[in-house]
Amino acid sequence: MGYHTFDASRADRLERAERRFRFCSAEELRWALDAPRDATVADLGSGTGFYTDVVAPHVATCFAVDVQPAMQEYYQAKGVPESVELVTSGVADLPFEDDALDGAFSTMTYHEFASEAALADLRRVIADGGRLAIVDWTATGTGEAGPPVDERFSAAEATAAIRDHGFGIEHVAERSETFLLVAVAE
Repeated sequence: MGYHTFDASRADRLERAERRFRFCSAEELRWALDAPRDATVADLGSGTGFYTDVVAPHVATCFAVDVQPAMQEYYQAKGVPESVELVTSGVADLPFEDDALDGAFSTMTYHEFASEAALADLRRVIADGGRLAIVDWTATGTGEAGPPVDERFSAAEATAAIRDHGFGIEHVAERSETFLLVAVAE
C-alpha cells in the first residue's frame, strides 16, 4: 500500500462539497481533531486544501502536506489562507522537528500513505497528548465511491497499526464506506 495518489488532473472533483461532506462533515472533522485555537496541526494529503480550509480558521497554524506539487499549485491558485503553510512532502519523511505538532488529520488519504515509516514519523512529530484524526475509505465498503476496496484498510487494521506506533485509541467508528479513527500520542 501507499502512494497510489489521487490524479491531480482531476483535482476539481475534490472541491465538490456535496460529495466531500457526505463522507466527513466539517463539524465531525473539527470534533475529531479537537484542536485548541493556539494549535499547530498538519493536514496529511491535503490535496486542494478542501479540508485544510475547514480546520485552518480554528487553529494558529495548519500545514497543508501533500506529496504532489500539482496539488499544492492548485491550492495556491485557489487561494491559501494566512494560517496555512504549504509543505510538499510525503508522510514518511515529514520536515518537522520532533514534537512540533499538536495534532494531525487525514481525510481519505490514509490508504495512500499508510506504512511503518509514515506512522513512525507521525508519532515523532506529534507531541505527547496530540491528536491524530483519520477518516478514510474502509475495506469493508462497497467500492462505489473512493479507491478500489483492495487498496483500503479496515478500521481494525488502521487501529492496530496506529496503536502499534505509540498512539492510544479514543474513538473508532466504521460506517458503510468510511471509518473514523481518533488517536492520542502517548
